[in-house]
Formats: sequence, structure tokens, C-alpha cells
Amino acid sequence: MALEDKYVNPFTDFGFKKLFGSEPNKDLLIDFLNEVVLPSRHKIADLSYAKNEHLGQKELDRKAIFDLYCVGTNGQRFIVEMQKAKQNYFKDRSVFYASFPIQEQAKRGDWDFKLAEIYTVGILDFVFTEDSDKKEVRHEVKLKDQNNRIFYEKLTFIYLEMPHFTKTEAELETAYDKWLYVLKHLPYLEKRPVALQEKIFTKLFEAAEIAKFSAAELAGYEASLKYYRDLKNVIDTAIAEGELRGKTVGHLEGLQEGLEQGLQEGLKKGIEQGIEQGIEQGIEKGIEKGIEKGIEQGMIESKKLIARSALAENMPIEIIMRLTGLSQEEIEALR
Repeated sequence: MALEDKYVNPFTDFGFKKLFGSEPNKDLLIDFLNEVVLPSRHKIADLSYAKNEHLGQKELDRKAIFDLYCVGTNGQRFIVEMQKAKQNYFKDRSVFYASFPIQEQAKRGDWDFKLAEIYTVGILDFVFTEDSDKKEVRHEVKLKDQNNRIFYEKLTFIYLEMPHFTKTEAELETAYDKWLYVLKHLPYLEKRPVALQEKIFTKLFEAAEIAKFSAAELAGYEASLKYYRDLKNVIDTAIAEGELRGKTVGHLEGLQEGLEQGLQEGLKKGIEQGIEQGIEQGIEKGIEKGIEKGIEQGMIESKKLIARSALAENMPIEIIMRLTGLSQEEIEALR
């Protein structure tokens, strides 16, 4: 596969970990966390990478694998993830992941239960459904009481909805703006923007330059990029197919229901005038109801389409379950 891009795509697993998950580039992650995650708090001076795979206390407990997991000098825990596509129960998963760095702080013997701060950071290549009509990029979530007062200060969830970040290079003012801009536009840039001349971005662009990759790194990136593009294509295709199927089913059901209701109305008001007026009103109401049913059926078919495409790409069943919300039995039946 020929790579025409100059810089690595940070939304691929390889690209994200190349820029933020290696010891030589640790200062990139520190600056990102200080400027984007902790802009109004005490900054971290250093951090160490921790094991990004956690197992439950019991054999049957589900395994949790984070993209990046690190610990600050004051004991703060940071889980940082790139999320490429929507999935069912994504927020539940964030809470589940946050439970591991909490539990690992437990000490044997006498312990006062004092915990270090936990930050779960999600860099999202999509927007939450409830935020589709809003333009907020950064969401900071804490536990609050009924009076909107913070109940617990040490557990924070931060989500960055990248599609909502629309600033141009000329509009970049803060380090926060610049970090979001470079994350969103890096794989599409041909040269380093004038607005990103700080030393930290000099290092980022050097680390991101594909031409400097070793043969092994290039092979790893190509595989990661292919997976990212295939996944994105599957999702885009499923959405388009779902919308088309929903419109088609809705149109046909709407026509049928509209004709039936139109005939009933027509009989009440007179054969000639009633049929004409009833069909018009019935079709309008029927199409609306039919589209609603069609969209629902379309979503079900879309999930199956995603699963079939993913099976064709030999993706693991566990990943397909997360992408579609289908059970293992339902996915196996599609083979």
C-alpha cells in the first residue's frame, strides 16, 4: 500500500501510540495533558507509563485494555483513549475502565481509603447523539449532587468531540486550540503550519513524519491505517445503506397505509371528493409513520451489514460486538 500522506494519522492505533505512548515522546503526552486536560489545575511535571491491560479479581471478570495508561508524579492516574466509532454503552465502558485505577490503589492492612485523582480522557472521532445539535468540543464530567455541587472531586471524565472543532489555522489562539487542530488535521497537512511553531510541536511533527519511519514501523502503520480506513468505510457504508433502506421501506409502507386511510375518509365524505382528499391526508400520515418504522428496520439491517463486513475482514468477534451491539450468537449466525 502506497502512503501518500506526509504525517501519521493519530486516530490509528499505531499513530496514537507512536506520538504519545513511547518514552522518547513522553513530553508530548505531558504537554497535551497539561494544556487540554488540566488547563486550570496544578500541572504535572512528569509521568510514568503503567500497564495498559487490567484483569478483574476473578477469572470471569472482563478484561480491560486501555490505549494509554499513565501515572503522574503526584499519583494521578490518566486513561487516554482514541475512540474511532460510536458503540453501544460507550459511557458505561468509560466508568468501567475508571474502576481499575481506583481498585489498584487499595493497600493491604490498615488503609484510610485515600485515593489519587483519576482522569479518563476520550478523544472522539464522532459526536454523542444527544450533542448532535450542539457545538461544544470539550465535555468535563464529575459526580454532582441534586444542587449541582461537586460531590467528589477526584474522578473526572473528559470527552473531546473532534468533529465539533472547526477553528481554522488563523483562528488558533491558545495551546488548547493548537493541540486540537493538530490532532484533527495532522494526516492532511503537507507542511507544518505557521501557527504551530512552538518547540513542543516541532518535536511532534518530527515524530509524525512517515518518511522517517523504520521498515518495521512503516509496516505496522500500514496495517493500522488499513484497519482504520476499513472500519470507517464499513461504518459510512452502513449508515448510507441504513438511510436508503429506511427511506424505501418507509415510502412503501406509507403509500399502503395512506391509501387505506384515504379510502376510509373518502367513503365518509363522498365517493368522488372523499377519495381525493382522504388519500392525500392518509399518504402524508402514513409516510411519516412508515419512515419511522423503516429507519428502525434500517438500523437493524445496518448493524448486520457492519457485522458481515467486519467478519469478511476477519475482525475479532469481541470488537464486532462492541461496534454493533449484537450478541455473539447473532454475529455467528451471519457467517
